[in-house]
Parts: sequence; C-alpha cells; structure tokens
Amino acid sequence: MGVAGEKLPEDRYGRSADERTDRGLKIVGSVLGVGLLALLGWFGYHHVGGQSVSGELIKFDLAAADRVDVHLEVRKQDGARGYCTVRALAVDGAEVGRKEFRFDEPSNRVDRIVSVRTTERATSAELLGCTAD
Repeated sequence: MGVAGEKLPEDRYGRSADERTDRGLKIVGSVLGVGLLALLGWFGYHHVGGQSVSGELIKFDLAAADRVDVHLEVRKQDGARGYCTVRALAVDGAEVGRKEFRFDEPSNRVDRIVSVRTTERATSAELLGCTAD
C-alpha cells in the first residue's frame, strides 16, 4: 500500500506534462497575439496612410427645381487624379440626381462648384465619396 500524498522527488523526472503544455500554449498565444497586432497595424496604416484623396461638401444651393449646385473641396496629394460622387435627395430621402466629377489639377487642393441635374425638386445633397485613380 502506498502512502497518500507522496510526491515525486523534484528535478528527478524533469517537467510534468502540465508544465510542458502550459509553456506550449503560452508560446502559441504569444505568436498569435503578435500576428494579430501586426495585421491590425497593417490595415490601419493602409486605411489612413493609403488614402490620397479626401473630399468635403462645403455647402449646397437648391438653384432650381431641376438642379442643385454643390460646393466641394477636395484635398489630395500633388499630382493625384480621381473623381468624387455627389447625389441629390428628395424630401422622402429618394435619390433624384447623381453626378461624378473628375479632378486632374496638379495642386493639392481643388475647390469646385458642381451642378447636379435632378429628376424632381431636391431638398438636400451629399458627397458619397472621393476615389483616387
């Protein structure tokens, strides 16, 4: 009969299986954590640093029943080319006009008024976005 609570002599048989498993899990977790942080950093850099064009709708004027004039400001890197998309909305939120305009100017700031033709009276306008070529 063995004595209850008898322990093996320390350092005689090496690490237990539980200690080896814990160490392996710590290594795998650390590698996966570093990989996830690197992936998030890469996505963040390309999302923020990769955008060479940004636009802002300064104001709009409901010029006529079939037209909206939109004042846009586009900031971009020197020499960047691309386009912006603007749409006009009716009182119920339906799209009544859409226009894409290109910008090829060499300067890093483009300030332009764009006329959007509409199928019925518009009540607002919005900038959907700007994209570089």
